[in-house]
Amino acid sequence: MPPVQDMTPPLDPGLLDALQHEVAVFARRAEQTRLGGVGQVRNSMDRAAYLLLNRLDLEGPMGVKALAAGMGIDSSTVTRQVAPLVDTGLVKRTSHPEDGRAVVLQLSARGQSRLEEVRSSRRELMAQVTKGWTEHERESFCTLLTRFNSALSARQAAAQEPSAPTS
Repeated sequence: MPPVQDMTPPLDPGLLDALQHEVAVFARRAEQTRLGGVGQVRNSMDRAAYLLLNRLDLEGPMGVKALAAGMGIDSSTVTRQVAPLVDTGLVKRTSHPEDGRAVVLQLSARGQSRLEEVRSSRRELMAQVTKGWTEHERESFCTLLTRFNSALSARQAAAQEPSAPTS
């Protein structure tokens, strides 16, 4: 049987250079603007808080370990990032209904309201930045950016796995 040929087209170094440059520029611009929205709410919530509140809103109450695993960060980081959210009343700590010793994190009514305020501001920023784009262009960009982020996340997860034992 003849060997299977790799049908993957060759990688264009010029295109890869342009891609890495644009990603670097995007990262710098995102950090400069913090993509924090528009108006009075602009930059009023840091990225870590936004991502934590958003996950609790989308997935519901959960423990620190589950929250950390879902975000691809360690539990101690989640604990440190959640503390000010609890202190300001955006997140509630409750006892797990089946295991009273376990703590469950839950978005409070105040947290829900605050998250929606920030989401609305950020939604408006995205509308302004993509003004003149078609819905198809927005959808394509979102699809590709999601795919890119997923690939980065998978790469990070693979790098954190203990290496397989060699025999």
